[in-house]
Amino acid sequence: MQQCPKEFVRFADRLADAAGEIQRHYFRQPLEIELKPDASPVTRVDKETESVLRELIEQAYPGHGIVGEEYAAVREHAEFIWVLDPLDGTKSFLAGMPVFGVLIGLAHGGRFVLGVIDQPILRDRWVGADGYGTVFNGTPVHTRRCKKLADAVAFFGKPYDTKIARLRDEVRWARYGGDCYGYGLLASGFVDVVVDANLDDHDFAALEPVVRNAGGAITDWAGHPLAMGSNGEVIAAGDAHVLERVVEHFSRP
Repeated sequence: MQQCPKEFVRFADRLADAAGEIQRHYFRQPLEIELKPDASPVTRVDKETESVLRELIEQAYPGHGIVGEEYAAVREHAEFIWVLDPLDGTKSFLAGMPVFGVLIGLAHGGRFVLGVIDQPILRDRWVGADGYGTVFNGTPVHTRRCKKLADAVAFFGKPYDTKIARLRDEVRWARYGGDCYGYGLLASGFVDVVVDANLDDHDFAALEPVVRNAGGAITDWAGHPLAMGSNGEVIAAGDAHVLERVVEHFSRP
């Protein structure tokens, strides 16, 4: 498929609208917190958001697969699979920091063709789709060209990783955290590199089309394209030259 069907792009916007209504209702309100087996937090916001998104998908496209963070996958071998992270950055949400987001991805034959990064409090939304480029709140955006790693502004999701810590000394400025929001800023040309590790499909499915369709490059740490089942190590860069330098960095012992 060369171009993502426009109806899917419109539908993804509908999904993001529905998720945003839920999250604005609960933001900076008292919430009970559960801990998952990996000690990460989950709230009724995560679960309610994903439940609503799944219901909308089932109604509109009952033959499509759904993979999400909070509930079991359905129709994993379907031609089209919606990949959902209902609340990327639950800790930020609980801390009252508006850098969390709703992530909505669509895979076709294992390859990501559509992604939405939505920050419902700031009402910032990036939509990237094959054949349409990437838009921020409806306006086309593009990554910026940064040829040298030494000139790069970087976001790191896992500062405690030794290789990431060494990479910090090779860039101009480094920021930590930011959840999915940093990838949106990269697509808009404000950030040059984002590096993460230990991600799941639902964490990066939406990010890949947003970055790539804005003119950026996004791979795993070895430089391999991201797809369903990738190993969870992610490099995103506004310029392919910088991505190559980061891949080289991670190839060193």
